[in-house]
Amino acid sequence: MKFEDLLSEINGFGRFQKMVLCINFFGRFSLACHFLLGNFIAVIPSHHCSISSLDADEIFENLTQEERLTVSIPVQDDGTPASCHMFSYPQFHLLSNSSSPSEVAVVQCQNGWEYDNSTFISTLATQWDLVCDKRALSRLTTTIFFIGVMCGAAAFGSLSAMFGRKPMLLVSHMLGMGFGLCSAFSSSFIMFAVLRFFTGFTITGSVIISTILNVEWVSIEHRKLVGVIDSLSWTFAFMSFPLVAYFIRDWRWLTVAISLPTVTAIITWFAVATVAYGISFNISSFGLNRYLTQFVYGAIEIPAKLSIYYLLDKFGRRITQAGSLLFVGISLMINIFIPKDKSVVRTVIAVLGKGCSATSFGTVILYSSELYPTVVRQNGMGYNSFVARLGVSVAPLILLSDDVWSHFSQVILSSLGLSAAFVAYLLPETRGRCLPETIEDVEGIGYGYVEKLSSLGN
Repeated sequence: MKFEDLLSEINGFGRFQKMVLCINFFGRFSLACHFLLGNFIAVIPSHHCSISSLDADEIFENLTQEERLTVSIPVQDDGTPASCHMFSYPQFHLLSNSSSPSEVAVVQCQNGWEYDNSTFISTLATQWDLVCDKRALSRLTTTIFFIGVMCGAAAFGSLSAMFGRKPMLLVSHMLGMGFGLCSAFSSSFIMFAVLRFFTGFTITGSVIISTILNVEWVSIEHRKLVGVIDSLSWTFAFMSFPLVAYFIRDWRWLTVAISLPTVTAIITWFAVATVAYGISFNISSFGLNRYLTQFVYGAIEIPAKLSIYYLLDKFGRRITQAGSLLFVGISLMINIFIPKDKSVVRTVIAVLGKGCSATSFGTVILYSSELYPTVVRQNGMGYNSFVARLGVSVAPLILLSDDVWSHFSQVILSSLGLSAAFVAYLLPETRGRCLPETIEDVEGIGYGYVEKLSSLGN
Protein backbone atom coordinates (compact mmCIF):
# COMPACT_ATOMS: atom_id res chain seq x y z
CA MET A 1 0.00 0.00 0.00
CA LYS A 2 1.37 3.41 -0.99
CA PHE A 3 1.59 6.23 1.55
CA GLU A 4 -1.07 8.24 -0.33
CA ASP A 5 -3.47 5.28 -0.04
CA LEU A 6 -2.85 5.15 3.69
CA LEU A 7 -3.52 8.89 4.02
CA SER A 8 -6.81 8.50 2.17
CA GLU A 9 -7.84 5.72 4.55
CA ILE A 10 -7.22 7.82 7.66
CA ASN A 11 -8.56 11.14 6.28
CA GLY A 12 -5.77 12.79 4.32
CA PHE A 13 -6.80 16.30 5.32
CA GLY A 14 -7.41 16.10 9.03
CA ARG A 15 -6.50 18.27 12.02
CA PHE A 16 -2.78 17.55 11.73
CA GLN A 17 -2.59 18.50 8.04
CA LYS A 18 -4.60 21.67 8.63
CA MET A 19 -2.34 22.63 11.51
CA VAL A 20 0.80 22.17 9.41
CA LEU A 21 -0.76 24.16 6.56
CA CYS A 22 -1.76 27.06 8.84
CA ILE A 23 1.63 27.22 10.54
CA ASN A 24 3.46 27.24 7.23
CA PHE A 25 0.99 29.80 5.84
CA PHE A 26 1.78 32.37 8.50
CA GLY A 27 5.45 31.39 8.60
CA ARG A 28 5.85 32.15 4.90
CA PHE A 29 3.84 35.38 5.06
CA SER A 30 6.81 37.61 5.94
CA LEU A 31 9.07 35.91 3.41
CA ALA A 32 7.16 37.34 0.45
CA CYS A 33 7.54 40.80 1.99
CA HIS A 34 11.32 40.32 1.97
CA PHE A 35 11.11 39.41 -1.70
CA LEU A 36 9.44 42.75 -2.51
CA LEU A 37 11.35 44.90 -0.03
CA GLY A 38 13.53 46.40 -2.76
CA ASN A 39 10.49 48.00 -4.39
CA PHE A 40 10.41 50.50 -1.52
CA ILE A 41 13.79 50.67 0.20
CA ALA A 42 15.73 50.83 -3.09
CA VAL A 43 13.70 53.73 -4.48
CA ILE A 44 15.72 56.76 -5.62
CA PRO A 45 13.65 59.87 -4.74
CA SER A 46 13.95 63.17 -6.58
CA HIS A 47 17.23 64.86 -5.72
CA HIS A 48 19.64 67.62 -6.67
CA CYS A 49 23.13 68.70 -5.65
CA SER A 50 23.56 70.27 -2.26
CA ILE A 51 24.14 73.99 -2.83
CA SER A 52 25.70 74.68 0.57
CA SER A 53 29.17 75.06 -0.99
CA LEU A 54 27.89 77.97 -3.13
CA ASP A 55 26.48 79.74 -0.09
CA ALA A 56 29.64 79.84 1.99
CA ASP A 57 29.27 83.58 2.61
CA GLU A 58 25.49 83.39 3.08
CA ILE A 59 24.88 85.17 -0.22
CA PHE A 60 21.58 83.33 -0.62
CA GLU A 61 20.16 84.77 2.60
CA ASN A 62 17.53 86.93 0.89
CA LEU A 63 16.58 84.40 -1.79
CA THR A 64 13.69 81.95 -1.74
CA GLN A 65 14.41 78.26 -2.10
CA GLU A 66 13.23 78.33 -5.70
CA GLU A 67 15.55 81.24 -6.49
CA ARG A 68 18.47 79.50 -4.80
CA LEU A 69 17.95 76.47 -7.03
CA THR A 70 17.64 78.68 -10.11
CA VAL A 71 21.08 80.25 -9.63
CA SER A 72 22.75 77.03 -8.47
CA ILE A 73 21.35 74.08 -10.44
CA PRO A 74 21.01 73.79 -14.25
CA VAL A 75 17.60 72.86 -15.61
CA GLN A 76 16.96 69.61 -17.51
CA ASP A 77 14.95 69.34 -20.71
CA ASP A 78 11.78 68.56 -18.73
CA GLY A 79 12.15 71.73 -16.66
CA THR A 80 13.24 70.03 -13.42
CA PRO A 81 16.55 70.70 -11.63
CA ALA A 82 19.44 68.50 -12.74
CA SER A 83 20.11 65.57 -10.44
CA CYS A 84 23.85 65.19 -10.82
CA HIS A 85 25.24 68.58 -11.85
CA MET A 86 25.48 72.12 -10.49
CA PHE A 87 26.94 75.45 -11.54
CA SER A 88 30.53 76.03 -10.49
CA TYR A 89 29.48 79.44 -9.13
CA PRO A 90 26.09 81.17 -8.65
CA GLN A 91 24.38 82.44 -11.81
CA PHE A 92 22.42 85.40 -10.47
CA HIS A 93 21.59 86.65 -13.95
CA LEU A 94 19.22 83.68 -14.33
CA LEU A 95 16.84 85.36 -11.90
CA SER A 96 15.95 87.79 -14.68
CA ASN A 97 16.75 85.59 -17.66
CA SER A 98 15.46 82.01 -17.66
CA SER A 99 17.88 80.83 -20.36
CA SER A 100 21.31 79.55 -19.40
CA PRO A 101 24.20 80.48 -21.74
CA SER A 102 26.22 77.56 -23.03
CA GLU A 103 29.50 78.90 -21.61
CA VAL A 104 28.33 78.60 -18.00
CA ALA A 105 30.57 76.11 -16.19
CA VAL A 106 28.69 73.04 -14.99
CA VAL A 107 30.33 70.55 -12.64
CA GLN A 108 29.32 67.38 -10.84
CA CYS A 109 27.89 67.63 -7.34
CA GLN A 110 30.58 68.89 -4.97
CA ASN A 111 29.03 68.50 -1.52
CA GLY A 112 26.48 65.67 -1.61
CA TRP A 113 22.79 65.82 -2.46
CA GLU A 114 19.49 67.06 -1.13
CA TYR A 115 16.53 64.68 -1.40
CA ASP A 116 12.77 65.00 -1.66
CA ASN A 117 11.52 63.34 1.54
CA SER A 118 7.81 63.91 0.90
CA THR A 119 7.21 60.25 -0.02
CA PHE A 120 10.08 58.37 1.64
CA ILE A 121 11.70 59.46 4.89
CA SER A 122 14.76 57.36 4.17
CA THR A 123 15.87 54.87 1.52
CA LEU A 124 19.12 53.15 0.66
CA ALA A 125 19.83 55.91 -1.85
CA THR A 126 19.39 58.71 0.68
CA GLN A 127 21.29 56.80 3.36
CA TRP A 128 24.44 56.22 1.31
CA ASP A 129 24.02 58.63 -1.64
CA LEU A 130 23.43 55.84 -4.16
CA VAL A 131 22.63 58.25 -6.99
CA CYS A 132 24.12 59.41 -10.28
CA ASP A 133 27.15 57.18 -10.96
CA LYS A 134 26.15 54.91 -8.06
CA ARG A 135 22.43 54.66 -8.82
CA ALA A 136 22.69 51.05 -10.03
CA LEU A 137 23.95 49.95 -6.60
CA SER A 138 20.52 50.56 -5.08
CA ARG A 139 18.90 48.08 -7.48
CA LEU A 140 21.85 45.75 -7.15
CA THR A 141 20.86 44.96 -3.57
CA THR A 142 17.81 43.14 -4.89
CA THR A 143 19.98 41.05 -7.20
CA ILE A 144 22.38 40.29 -4.32
CA PHE A 145 19.45 39.21 -2.17
CA PHE A 146 18.16 36.79 -4.79
CA ILE A 147 21.61 35.39 -5.46
CA GLY A 148 21.57 34.51 -1.76
CA VAL A 149 18.14 32.95 -2.20
CA MET A 150 19.45 31.00 -5.19
CA CYS A 151 22.43 29.61 -3.28
CA GLY A 152 20.31 28.89 -0.21
CA ALA A 153 17.82 26.92 -2.27
CA ALA A 154 20.52 24.49 -3.37
CA ALA A 155 22.03 24.29 0.13
CA PHE A 156 18.79 23.76 2.07
CA GLY A 157 17.57 21.20 -0.43
CA SER A 158 20.54 18.99 0.44
CA LEU A 159 20.68 19.89 4.15
CA SER A 160 17.00 19.08 4.76
CA ALA A 161 17.49 15.71 3.07
CA MET A 162 20.47 15.02 5.38
CA PHE A 163 19.20 16.39 8.72
CA GLY A 164 15.43 16.36 8.29
CA ARG A 165 12.81 18.88 7.21
CA LYS A 166 11.74 20.18 10.62
CA PRO A 167 15.19 21.01 12.09
CA MET A 168 16.30 22.81 8.94
CA LEU A 169 12.99 24.68 8.74
CA LEU A 170 13.60 25.99 12.25
CA VAL A 171 17.19 26.92 11.36
CA SER A 172 15.94 28.76 8.27
CA HIS A 173 13.41 30.81 10.27
CA MET A 174 15.84 31.70 13.05
CA LEU A 175 18.77 32.70 10.84
CA GLY A 176 16.53 34.46 8.33
CA MET A 177 15.03 36.65 11.04
CA GLY A 178 18.46 37.27 12.61
CA PHE A 179 20.15 38.38 9.40
CA GLY A 180 17.10 40.42 8.44
CA LEU A 181 17.16 42.37 11.71
CA CYS A 182 20.93 42.86 11.53
CA SER A 183 20.70 44.24 8.00
CA ALA A 184 18.31 46.94 9.23
CA PHE A 185 21.08 48.37 11.41
CA SER A 186 23.89 48.23 8.85
CA SER A 187 26.48 50.99 9.15
CA SER A 188 27.60 50.83 5.51
CA PHE A 189 26.26 49.80 2.14
CA ILE A 190 28.70 46.88 1.88
CA MET A 191 27.56 45.59 5.27
CA PHE A 192 23.92 45.84 4.18
CA ALA A 193 24.58 44.05 0.88
CA VAL A 194 26.40 41.18 2.64
CA LEU A 195 23.64 40.79 5.23
CA ARG A 196 20.95 40.86 2.55
CA PHE A 197 22.76 38.02 0.79
CA PHE A 198 22.70 35.91 3.96
CA THR A 199 19.09 36.89 4.64
CA GLY A 200 18.13 35.53 1.23
CA PHE A 201 20.36 32.49 1.71
CA THR A 202 18.69 31.48 4.98
CA ILE A 203 15.01 32.33 4.47
CA THR A 204 14.73 30.35 1.24
CA GLY A 205 14.80 27.15 3.29
CA SER A 206 11.39 28.09 4.65
CA VAL A 207 9.94 28.21 1.15
CA ILE A 208 11.18 24.93 -0.26
CA ILE A 209 10.83 22.89 2.94
CA SER A 210 7.32 24.05 3.92
CA THR A 211 6.06 23.38 0.40
CA ILE A 212 7.24 19.77 0.54
CA LEU A 213 5.78 19.26 4.03
CA ASN A 214 2.39 20.56 2.93
CA VAL A 215 2.20 18.33 -0.15
CA GLU A 216 3.61 15.11 1.32
CA TRP A 217 1.23 14.98 4.29
CA VAL A 218 -2.08 15.21 2.41
CA SER A 219 -3.97 12.73 0.26
CA ILE A 220 -4.01 12.97 -3.54
CA GLU A 221 -7.42 14.64 -3.76
CA HIS A 222 -6.36 17.43 -1.39
CA ARG A 223 -3.01 18.29 -3.00
CA LYS A 224 -4.46 20.94 -5.33
CA LEU A 225 -6.29 22.60 -2.42
CA VAL A 226 -3.10 22.66 -0.37
CA GLY A 227 -1.18 24.05 -3.34
CA VAL A 228 -3.66 26.91 -3.75
CA ILE A 229 -3.75 27.79 -0.02
CA ASP A 230 0.01 27.60 0.21
CA SER A 231 0.38 29.93 -2.74
CA LEU A 232 -2.14 32.40 -1.30
CA SER A 233 0.23 33.13 1.60
CA TRP A 234 2.32 35.06 -0.91
CA THR A 235 -0.75 36.83 -2.27
CA PHE A 236 -1.86 38.13 1.11
CA ALA A 237 1.68 39.28 1.77
CA PHE A 238 1.81 41.09 -1.59
CA MET A 239 -1.43 42.89 -0.70
CA SER A 240 -0.49 43.70 2.89
CA PHE A 241 3.08 44.80 2.25
CA PRO A 242 2.27 48.11 0.48
CA LEU A 243 0.03 49.01 3.42
CA VAL A 244 2.90 48.36 5.83
CA ALA A 245 5.29 50.29 3.59
CA TYR A 246 2.85 53.19 3.36
CA PHE A 247 2.91 53.75 7.11
CA ILE A 248 6.59 52.93 7.60
CA ARG A 249 8.56 55.22 5.28
CA ASP A 250 12.00 54.64 6.81
CA TRP A 251 13.95 51.77 5.20
CA ARG A 252 15.45 50.55 8.48
CA TRP A 253 12.17 50.19 10.34
CA LEU A 254 10.44 48.72 7.30
CA THR A 255 13.10 46.00 7.21
CA VAL A 256 12.57 45.37 10.93
CA ALA A 257 8.80 45.24 10.49
CA ILE A 258 8.90 42.47 7.90
CA SER A 259 11.60 40.47 9.71
CA LEU A 260 9.94 40.24 13.12
CA PRO A 261 6.79 38.23 12.15
CA THR A 262 9.01 35.20 11.49
CA VAL A 263 9.25 34.78 15.26
CA THR A 264 5.71 33.33 15.14
CA ALA A 265 6.91 30.44 13.01
CA ILE A 266 9.94 29.92 15.29
CA ILE A 267 7.80 29.69 18.42
CA THR A 268 5.63 26.96 16.85
CA TRP A 269 9.32 24.23 15.37
CA PHE A 270 7.53 24.91 11.90
CA ALA A 271 6.78 27.69 10.09
CA VAL A 272 8.03 31.19 -13.38
CA ALA A 273 10.07 33.16 -11.16
CA THR A 274 11.82 35.59 -13.49
CA VAL A 275 8.64 36.68 -15.23
CA ALA A 276 6.55 36.81 -12.07
CA TYR A 277 9.08 38.94 -10.20
CA GLY A 278 10.04 40.93 -13.27
CA ILE A 279 6.42 42.14 -13.30
CA SER A 280 6.29 42.49 -9.50
CA PHE A 281 9.39 44.70 -9.42
CA ASN A 282 8.11 46.95 -12.20
CA ILE A 283 5.59 48.99 -10.21
CA SER A 284 6.79 52.48 -11.07
CA SER A 285 6.87 52.52 -14.88
CA PHE A 286 3.12 52.88 -15.49
CA GLY A 287 2.72 56.41 -14.14
CA LEU A 288 0.33 55.52 -11.30
CA ASN A 289 0.73 55.52 -7.53
CA ARG A 290 3.43 53.08 -6.40
CA TYR A 291 1.52 51.87 -3.33
CA LEU A 292 -1.76 51.42 -5.21
CA THR A 293 -0.05 49.52 -8.03
CA GLN A 294 1.64 47.18 -5.56
CA PHE A 295 -1.69 46.58 -3.79
CA VAL A 296 -3.52 45.82 -7.05
CA TYR A 297 -0.69 43.49 -8.07
CA GLY A 298 -1.37 41.60 -4.86
CA ALA A 299 -5.17 41.74 -5.06
CA ILE A 300 -5.30 40.29 -8.59
CA GLU A 301 -3.59 37.17 -7.27
CA ILE A 302 -6.63 36.17 -5.17
CA PRO A 303 -8.95 35.38 -8.13
CA ALA A 304 -5.94 34.18 -10.13
CA LYS A 305 -4.89 31.64 -7.53
CA LEU A 306 -8.40 30.60 -6.57
CA SER A 307 -8.97 29.80 -10.25
CA ILE A 308 -6.15 27.25 -10.02
CA TYR A 309 -8.44 24.92 -8.06
CA TYR A 310 -10.87 24.81 -10.99
CA LEU A 311 -8.28 24.88 -13.77
CA LEU A 312 -6.26 21.95 -12.38
CA ASP A 313 -9.36 19.77 -12.39
CA LYS A 314 -10.67 20.96 -15.75
CA PHE A 315 -7.46 21.14 -17.78
CA GLY A 316 -4.77 19.47 -15.66
CA ARG A 317 -1.36 20.73 -14.54
CA ARG A 318 0.32 20.87 -17.93
CA ILE A 319 -2.29 22.94 -19.79
CA THR A 320 -2.81 25.28 -16.83
CA GLN A 321 0.91 25.95 -16.52
CA ALA A 322 1.55 26.38 -20.23
CA GLY A 323 -1.60 28.43 -20.83
CA SER A 324 -0.98 30.89 -17.99
CA LEU A 325 2.60 31.47 -19.15
CA LEU A 326 1.37 32.01 -22.69
CA PHE A 327 -1.02 34.75 -21.54
CA VAL A 328 1.76 36.37 -19.49
CA GLY A 329 3.94 36.59 -22.58
CA ILE A 330 1.09 37.98 -24.68
CA SER A 331 0.17 40.66 -22.12
CA LEU A 332 3.77 41.81 -21.89
CA MET A 333 3.99 41.94 -25.66
CA ILE A 334 0.81 44.01 -25.93
CA ASN A 335 2.19 46.62 -23.53
CA ILE A 336 5.14 47.19 -25.85
CA PHE A 337 2.80 48.73 -28.41
CA ILE A 338 0.67 50.84 -26.03
CA PRO A 339 1.90 54.46 -25.72
CA LYS A 340 3.34 55.35 -22.32
CA ASP A 341 0.88 58.21 -21.86
CA LYS A 342 -1.91 55.59 -21.66
CA SER A 343 -0.89 54.76 -18.09
CA VAL A 344 -4.27 53.32 -17.03
CA VAL A 345 -4.49 50.98 -20.03
CA ARG A 346 -0.89 49.86 -19.56
CA THR A 347 -1.50 49.19 -15.88
CA VAL A 348 -4.66 47.15 -16.58
CA ILE A 349 -2.78 44.98 -19.10
CA ALA A 350 0.13 44.59 -16.66
CA VAL A 351 -2.24 43.60 -13.84
CA LEU A 352 -3.84 40.94 -16.04
CA GLY A 353 -0.36 39.67 -16.87
CA LYS A 354 0.46 39.65 -13.16
CA GLY A 355 -2.65 37.59 -12.50
CA CYS A 356 -1.62 35.03 -15.11
CA SER A 357 1.90 34.90 -13.68
CA ALA A 358 0.39 34.27 -10.24
CA THR A 359 -1.57 31.35 -11.70
CA SER A 360 1.57 29.89 -13.26
CA PHE A 361 3.57 30.43 -10.08
CA GLY A 362 0.92 28.79 -7.91
CA THR A 363 0.68 25.85 -10.31
CA VAL A 364 4.41 25.24 -10.78
CA ILE A 365 5.03 24.72 -7.05
CA LEU A 366 2.48 21.90 -6.85
CA TYR A 367 3.37 20.57 -10.32
CA SER A 368 7.10 20.38 -9.57
CA SER A 369 6.58 18.53 -6.29
CA GLU A 370 4.42 15.95 -8.10
CA LEU A 371 6.95 15.40 -10.87
CA TYR A 372 9.86 14.57 -8.54
CA PRO A 373 10.08 11.11 -6.91
CA THR A 374 10.18 10.93 -3.11
CA VAL A 375 13.85 9.91 -3.03
CA VAL A 376 15.00 13.16 -4.64
CA ARG A 377 11.99 15.44 -4.11
CA GLN A 378 13.61 17.72 -1.55
CA ASN A 379 16.84 18.02 -3.52
CA GLY A 380 14.90 18.52 -6.74
CA MET A 381 12.75 21.28 -5.27
CA GLY A 382 15.88 22.87 -3.86
CA TYR A 383 17.56 22.99 -7.26
CA ASN A 384 14.30 24.14 -8.84
CA SER A 385 14.30 27.03 -6.42
CA PHE A 386 17.99 27.63 -7.15
CA VAL A 387 17.34 28.06 -10.85
CA ALA A 388 14.20 30.10 -10.21
CA ARG A 389 16.02 32.52 -7.92
CA LEU A 390 18.78 32.84 -10.49
CA GLY A 391 16.12 34.22 -12.78
CA VAL A 392 14.67 36.45 -10.07
CA SER A 393 18.11 37.86 -9.23
CA VAL A 394 18.47 38.88 -12.88
CA ALA A 395 15.02 40.52 -13.00
CA PRO A 396 16.10 43.88 -11.48
CA LEU A 397 18.98 44.01 -13.96
CA ILE A 398 16.57 43.31 -16.82
CA LEU A 399 14.55 46.35 -15.75
CA LEU A 400 17.72 48.46 -15.93
CA SER A 401 17.93 47.60 -19.63
CA ASP A 402 15.14 50.15 -20.19
CA ASP A 403 17.89 52.78 -20.01
CA VAL A 404 19.09 51.43 -23.38
CA TRP A 405 15.62 51.16 -24.94
CA SER A 406 12.38 51.90 -23.12
CA HIS A 407 10.77 48.59 -24.15
CA PHE A 408 13.82 46.37 -23.82
CA SER A 409 12.79 44.74 -20.52
CA GLN A 410 9.26 44.05 -21.84
CA VAL A 411 10.68 42.30 -24.92
CA ILE A 412 12.96 40.12 -22.77
CA LEU A 413 10.24 39.20 -20.26
CA SER A 414 7.69 38.52 -22.99
CA SER A 415 10.12 36.22 -24.80
CA LEU A 416 10.83 34.34 -21.58
CA GLY A 417 7.12 33.87 -20.89
CA LEU A 418 6.38 32.53 -24.38
CA SER A 419 9.41 30.22 -24.31
CA ALA A 420 8.46 28.87 -20.88
CA ALA A 421 4.91 28.19 -22.12
CA PHE A 422 6.28 26.03 -24.95
CA VAL A 423 8.56 24.08 -22.59
CA ALA A 424 5.81 23.56 -20.01
CA TYR A 425 3.55 22.06 -22.67
CA LEU A 426 6.11 19.27 -23.21
CA LEU A 427 5.93 18.07 -19.58
CA PRO A 428 3.92 14.97 -18.58
CA GLU A 429 0.56 15.35 -16.85
CA THR A 430 0.38 14.38 -13.14
CA ARG A 431 -3.33 14.94 -12.42
CA GLY A 432 -4.81 12.09 -10.35
CA ARG A 433 -1.50 10.21 -10.07
CA CYS A 434 0.20 9.02 -6.88
CA LEU A 435 3.42 10.81 -6.04
CA PRO A 436 6.31 8.90 -7.69
CA GLU A 437 8.56 7.26 -5.11
CA THR A 438 11.53 6.15 -7.21
CA ILE A 439 13.37 7.19 -10.37
CA GLU A 440 11.80 4.22 -12.11
CA ASP A 441 8.33 5.57 -11.32
CA VAL A 442 9.19 8.85 -13.04
CA GLU A 443 10.62 7.04 -16.05
CA GLY A 444 7.36 5.11 -16.24
CA ILE A 445 5.38 8.36 -16.35
CA GLY A 446 7.60 9.75 -19.07
CA TYR A 447 7.50 6.52 -21.09
CA GLY A 448 3.73 6.40 -20.89
CA TYR A 449 3.53 10.00 -22.03
CA VAL A 450 5.81 9.34 -25.02
CA GLU A 451 3.71 6.30 -25.97
CA LYS A 452 0.57 8.45 -25.85
CA LEU A 453 2.14 11.06 -28.14
CA SER A 454 3.24 8.33 -30.54
CA SER A 455 -0.26 6.85 -30.71
CA LEU A 456 -1.72 10.30 -31.39
CA GLY A 457 0.81 10.84 -34.16
CA ASN A 458 -0.15 7.55 -35.77
